[in-house]
Amino acid sequence: SDLGDFSKEFSPKIIADGKTVVIDNSSAFRCDDSIPLVVPEVNSAAMKGKLLIANPNCTTAIAAMALWPLHQKFTLKKAIFSTYQAASGAGAAGMTELLEGTKRHLNGEVVTPEVFAHALPFNVIPHIDAFQPNGYTKEEMKVVWETQKIFGTKDIACSCTAVRIPTLRAHSEAITIETVEEITPEAAREALRGAPGVEVVDDPAGKRYPMPLNATKKYDVEVGRIRSSLVFEPRGLDLFVSGDQLLRGAALNAVMIAEAKLGERA
Repeated sequence: SDLGDFSKEFSPKIIADGKTVVIDNSSAFRCDDSIPLVVPEVNSAAMKGKLLIANPNCTTAIAAMALWPLHQKFTLKKAIFSTYQAASGAGAAGMTELLEGTKRHLNGEVVTPEVFAHALPFNVIPHIDAFQPNGYTKEEMKVVWETQKIFGTKDIACSCTAVRIPTLRAHSEAITIETVEEITPEAAREALRGAPGVEVVDDPAGKRYPMPLNATKKYDVEVGRIRSSLVFEPRGLDLFVSGDQLLRGAALNAVMIAEAKLGERA
C-alpha cells in the first residue's frame, strides 16, 4: 500500500536517533521477523527495548484477543477462521460506497462499485485484498502469518476465508479450534472471563451473542456461541467473536502499545 511504502521509507529514518518510537499501523513490517508485531495483552514483552513496533491486521488482532487465553491454557493446534468484515475495513470510502450503493439499490438504480470488487449492498464478497498463488487472498494469509508470529509459534496450523459483508463497522469471525489438551465450553468461558480486553457474551437462551452492532465503539472484544466442535471434540471448540476493528484492530491497540512503551521509560 502507499502507507506501507511511506512507512518503509521513513520509519527507519525516524528511529535512527535511537530514542523516537514508531508504531506502524500499515502492513509494511508485520511479517518482518526483526520487527515485533504486538497485541499488548498477548506479547508486550516482544517490544521491550524496540523502537519500531508493528500494529497487527485488524482481523488478526480481534481473533488474538479471544484465542490467546485459550492457547495459554489448552494450547492451540489448529485454527480455522471465517470472517465477516465490515465496509469500514476499506476506510471511509468503503462506508460511503455501502451507504450510497444501498440507496441506489433501493431506488432500483444500478450500483457501480469502485472500492469493492462487486456491489456490496445486499451481497457478501469472499474477496478481500489480492489473490495469492495458493488461492488464498492476502487478507486471509495475513491472519495466518500474523497469528503465528504474535503467538510465537508456527505449530498452530491456520486457515482463513475472509468475506466482506454489508455492515458499517466492527468485524466478526467464526473460529474453529483444535487444541492439544481436552477443552470444554465451560472451561473456555472461565478462561475467557478472566482475560483482559474480552467480554463473554454467551447466553443463547437469552438471545445474547456477539454482534457487530453491539461491539461497535466498544473496547473489549465480544466472544460467544462457545460450543464443543463436532469435528474435534473433546479437543476442540467453535466460537464467534465481534470486535470494533477501528479500535481493537487499529487505534486502541496502537495507543496501548504507546502506553506500554511510555511505561518502559518511567
